[in-house]
Amino acid sequence: MIESVLTAVPEAVGQESHVTDSYNADKIQVLEGLEAVRKRPGMYIGTTGPKGLHHLVFEVVDNSVDEALAGHCTEIEVVLEPDGSVTVTDNGRGIPTDVHPKTGKSALETVLTVLHAGGKFGSGGYKVSGGLHGVGVSVVNALSEWVQVTVWRNDCEFTQRYERGAPVSDLRPQKQEGDRRGTAVRFKPDTQIFTLSTEFEYGTLAGRLRELAYLNAGLNIVLCDRRGETEVQEAFRYEGGIREYVGYMNREKEPVHPDCLYVRGERDNVQVEVALQWCADTYNDNILGFANNIRTIDGGTHLEGLKAVLTRTINGFARKLKKLKDSDPNLGGENIREGLTAVISVKVPDPEFEGQTKTKLGNTEVRGIVDSFVGEVLSEYLEFHPAVAATIVDKAIQAFNAAEAARRARELVRRKSALESSTLPGKLADCSSRDPAESEVFIVEGDSAGGSAKQGRDRHYQAILPLRGKVLNIEKSEDSKIYKNAEIQALITGLGLGIRGEEFNVSQLRYHKIILLADADVDGAHIRTLLLTFFYRYQRELVDRGFIYIGCPPLYKLERGKNAQYLYSDRELQAHLATLPANANYTIQRFKGLGEMMPQQLWDTTMNPETRTLKQISIDDAAEADRIFTVLMGDRVAPRREFIETYGSKLSLTELDI
Repeated sequence: MIESVLTAVPEAVGQESHVTDSYNADKIQVLEGLEAVRKRPGMYIGTTGPKGLHHLVFEVVDNSVDEALAGHCTEIEVVLEPDGSVTVTDNGRGIPTDVHPKTGKSALETVLTVLHAGGKFGSGGYKVSGGLHGVGVSVVNALSEWVQVTVWRNDCEFTQRYERGAPVSDLRPQKQEGDRRGTAVRFKPDTQIFTLSTEFEYGTLAGRLRELAYLNAGLNIVLCDRRGETEVQEAFRYEGGIREYVGYMNREKEPVHPDCLYVRGERDNVQVEVALQWCADTYNDNILGFANNIRTIDGGTHLEGLKAVLTRTINGFARKLKKLKDSDPNLGGENIREGLTAVISVKVPDPEFEGQTKTKLGNTEVRGIVDSFVGEVLSEYLEFHPAVAATIVDKAIQAFNAAEAARRARELVRRKSALESSTLPGKLADCSSRDPAESEVFIVEGDSAGGSAKQGRDRHYQAILPLRGKVLNIEKSEDSKIYKNAEIQALITGLGLGIRGEEFNVSQLRYHKIILLADADVDGAHIRTLLLTFFYRYQRELVDRGFIYIGCPPLYKLERGKNAQYLYSDRELQAHLATLPANANYTIQRFKGLGEMMPQQLWDTTMNPETRTLKQISIDDAAEADRIFTVLMGDRVAPRREFIETYGSKLSLTELDI
């Protein structure tokens, strides 16, 4: 990687300047080996925050999963060590240790120190791989304080240590008894790179490892946390694969058909697995797509093929069962998918992903393969289960009718807005910028909080949208009710959202930071939860793309003399008080709500990008997120009571809310 910086430009072309004399070859910086990774880590792991930190673990685990895909690995163990390091061990073939013909180093050292070096580019190492770019373990090595690698193969145990990307010991072989094979990679993230925190979240790791176990039936993945006083261990193994995954997501719902529809096949070396189940008691769909074990949150050809065949097949049965007349229009895909939970997993030898983030699959041949396999199995199932077919069609027709009613309600609002010469809600205090990338909107509850926020904001790029009371619980509501609700309508029109169920159009979104700003109390937590439910169920891509944030207002103001400090929780207050002298004089102000804060205080603590704290909402475990929304916000009381009885006394308000 080469980077150059032009520090000055002459006034005219060809004009001599003393400045040009200082810009010469020695100003061109050449980054060799893994220096580029340490210089620009965000290019390789996205961010040096918590998401990037956990990405290191997943890069190493993905290598082990690739061994499982190749049929050489059945066990993976991830251990959170007491010193802050992580060890990932598998029983695969072990990274080769013989000398690489091109680098002159061992294959192990080559893989650890050279970008794009691995067994995943040719046809000999792996038939299918998630670690497509071959940068995984070398990037982990570059961004770690140290890495210790142990390889078992050829009746020997090989070890080598690296520090900040460079080997500090030779590859040491030692004769071993038995025929153990596999690889263990232990690494400690570098605090010079991950300056915010190097502490791993157990729940984040568990969510991804559980997902990988579902996607790879029969693979045993163990997560062990040795950081506390007592060791915590959890094993993930699912012989039923994605069928169990769908069952896991639907265990709090009422399925239309008890058996999960399952499709599995292979054509042109492309493996396809699909599991489907419709539920009667939900207005939403939940379709998870994976390509080579990687979650494709931006969709792709595999999801396009699945949606197309579902729409065509169910419409065909609707007419066959005389539920639709010849003159009736076809049911929309979003109507047919209402209540559907599905997982589609494809394994592609040469996947075409969009960039290193790999969030969208582009292989055109996959669309037809998915369409063909799913169409055949789904048609056969519905032929032999006409009652199930009728129930699915009836639900889709009800969804179609509700959507039409919702459209009419929305058009009434649009026409009313047009007569008032503005499509934006009157309560919205907009910003002057028209660039969504730099614009942000604070959604606040109440006129008093809205007033303080409007006075304290930066009008150039900060908009304020006050809402009155608690918004509608969208988990329990049909579309027609949603569009008749004034506060929901204000959200839809103010933010520039489309109609529920339609494909997300980012060009219509008016702000790329949507910040939920509520009081730091129980009511505020409830309001945030209702708003999160709205965004998650109404337009999930807002969450998937990282547009939703939670603002963190202070709970206390502690004044001591001329010094004032804002504190954000009871725990933080008590910790700060413990540091004060015993005879200290101070006063504590407890903010009961945002409306009590002066505009300048609100700006200093909660709105100023230089001093505020924002929590970006992301989904680490899609299945668990869907289940929690169903349990906490759905119609059924028993699962919610059980959840509260189980976790209510263990979690703080903040943990339950976020």
